[in-house]
Amino acid sequence: MVMGTALPAGAAPAPPAADGAGSGERSTARAMPRAAAVGDLRYTSALPLSPGVVARTFETSGIGGKAVGDLLDVDLRAPHVRVGLLHPPAIAQRATVSAMANAQHAVAGVNGDFFNISETHAGVPPTGSSSGPEVDGGRALKAAVPDGQRFGPALPPGTSARDVIGVGADRRGHVASLRLAGTVRSRLGTLELGGLNQYALPVGGVGAFTSDWGAVSRQRAVCGTDDARNDPCSTGTAEVAVRRGVVTDVTDTVGAGAIPKGTTVLVGRDAGAAALLKLHKGDRVKVRYRLTGDVRFRFAVGGFPILRGGRPLDGLDAAGPAPRTAAGVSRDGRHLYLVVVDGRSEASGGLTVSELASLLARAGASAGVNLDGGGSSAFVARGPGEPAATVRNVPSDGAERAVANGIGVFS
Repeated sequence: MVMGTALPAGAAPAPPAADGAGSGERSTARAMPRAAAVGDLRYTSALPLSPGVVARTFETSGIGGKAVGDLLDVDLRAPHVRVGLLHPPAIAQRATVSAMANAQHAVAGVNGDFFNISETHAGVPPTGSSSGPEVDGGRALKAAVPDGQRFGPALPPGTSARDVIGVGADRRGHVASLRLAGTVRSRLGTLELGGLNQYALPVGGVGAFTSDWGAVSRQRAVCGTDDARNDPCSTGTAEVAVRRGVVTDVTDTVGAGAIPKGTTVLVGRDAGAAALLKLHKGDRVKVRYRLTGDVRFRFAVGGFPILRGGRPLDGLDAAGPAPRTAAGVSRDGRHLYLVVVDGRSEASGGLTVSELASLLARAGASAGVNLDGGGSSAFVARGPGEPAATVRNVPSDGAERAVANGIGVFS
């Protein structure tokens, strides 16, 4: 399990609603006949970035014709090699992959999870924050939104917004799930924590926001429902500020603005709001949380599984070929593979999600996840002797898009 602090830090659900996927994916993408696998995978160049880290370009083919892209092979046991979260200064903020990679001195990186870029609730600003969990340096930064509130293609059966890819304390790559376990203890008893620095809370839930969140309004957290992202915002809300274990403010309005270090803001909706409004200034409150699962992650980012045991999962989204980003791990967990496939151009038609899964398998992965795609797909690298990491693929928007997070490789 991954410990966090209150200080600085079944059946598949319905597809995304009509406002589109919100980040790289397009809601208008046509469903295409399912291709069983990509064609032959041919590497066209190889560039060692550092010992244990090799960037390759490749060609393959899918139902959309020729597809080209970039692949990074990372030996996680190589000395001095580390994989971590690329992120802007705040969770509710976006930056390009190259900007994040250079700010954090990464040798390479790709974009990460789907995120809240578009918003249909009147007067509620999009937060720019990701759908799934984030772990950085062993510290829990955020948890997953309810499945019905996530962005991106429909989830395959048996997967959820809680799924992640990352590197554990054992220095091996893993695809696993991270669930938030947290409590709010006060004179009134114990409330279960339903959210951590996330743009959507479960109906009736209470979420914790820390200084990691940033200055963007927290109003989005009380909008939509567990099953429908575009449902109305709750009218029963509450916000409680807790400073070093003591309640300093109680209100029925969800606010905005930077949260000082040492302060936790509790946001409640519906039944969760009613419980928070019983607190008074001066009450002592203890907020505790962690992300728990089968793996103790040092780094993790959200992404939904598409490959397991070397085989594509059943029920993968059938939307037509597009630019894609994916990450996978070898059977022994020693190698991490980061893949970006260009698309929406004559030079590269892109891949479907199922084709992407087969591409990961051909590259050597046993398990893997789909990350945000479309205009968000970006592969950056800093070659030997180069002063900065630059974009190596061809983003389908014509330029890099600012995204919520990414996967960085450091050496």
